[in-house]
Amino acid sequence: MDKEIEIQAAVFRRLLAHLDSRKDVQNIELMNLAGFCRNCFSKWTVQEAEKLGVDVELDTAREQVYGMSYSQWKEKHQLPATPEQLARFNELNK
Repeated sequence: MDKEIEIQAAVFRRLLAHLDSRKDVQNIELMNLAGFCRNCFSKWTVQEAEKLGVDVELDTAREQVYGMSYSQWKEKHQLPATPEQLARFNELNK
């Protein structure tokens, strides 16, 4: 069981590193294609920590996922969503 958790943790770190290397991929694109984004990982971190009785602030989780503060990431890497992206997002999230 310990090795399984270590493997899962390593895979998650690798996924975060991959997302970090693809800052060109916008969160709305991830949401539209996969139904989750970097923000989802942050929220899931907070929720899973709560289940284990651990207090993790959303800003702390976001910093772990984004590798910087969320406001810094948005300023440096987030582009405005296109009308097409927003329409797709709204269609998928009715």
